[in-house]
Amino acid sequence: MSDPMARYHGRRDFAELLADRRGFLDPPRYREQVEAIVDAVVAALRAGKKVLWCGNGGSAAEAQHMAAELSGRYLRERPGLNSEALSVNSSTLTCVGNDYGYDFVFSRQVEAFAQPGDVVIGMTTSGTSRNVVLALEAAKRRGAVTVAFTGNGGGTVLEHADLALVGPDGYAAIVQEVHQVMAHIVCDLVEQRLIFEGGLP
Repeated sequence: MSDPMARYHGRRDFAELLADRRGFLDPPRYREQVEAIVDAVVAALRAGKKVLWCGNGGSAAEAQHMAAELSGRYLRERPGLNSEALSVNSSTLTCVGNDYGYDFVFSRQVEAFAQPGDVVIGMTTSGTSRNVVLALEAAKRRGAVTVAFTGNGGGTVLEHADLALVGPDGYAAIVQEVHQVMAHIVCDLVEQRLIFEGGLP
C-alpha cells in the first residue's frame, strides 16, 4: 500500500512549499463550521461554563495558544474567559500516562473537570489520535459539547464530535496552519459577540 504522504518527502523548493498552501483557506465550508463553533462557545461562556482544549505535539501548542487567547485576551480589553488547555500540567500528564497509559491523559482530566454545558475541543490533524478521541467520548458522557478540529477527511474523532472543523488533506503542518487561522477567527468572533452583544462574565 503506497504512502499518500510520500510525495512530500523528497527535496522541494520554496515555490513547491508555497503551492502546498495555495487555496487552503478557500473552501466555503469553513464559514459554516466556524459559526457553529462560535455559537457553542459563546453560549457556554454566557452560561458560566468553560472551554477545554486538547491535542498532541503541534496541536497541543495550538490548544494552549487558543486557550490563552480566551483566558487572556485576543484583541479587545475585557474580563478573562474560562478556558484552559489539558496539556499544561506535566504532573497530571505523567501521572495519568504512567498509571493508566498515554491514551487516557486527556479523558481522565475531562472526567475530573468537564461539566454539563462546557465545551471540549479536541485538535488532531489525522482525526485518529486515540487520546483526543477518548477525551471527546468522556466529554459526551459528562454532558459537554464536543468539538473536533481535524483534517484528512475527519477520521474517527468525528464519531464523537457534535461540531467539527475539517481541514484539508495533507501533512500535519498544513492542517495545523488551517486550524490556527480558523481557531483565531473563532476567538475573534467569540470576543466580539460577548463584548458587543453582551454576556461577558
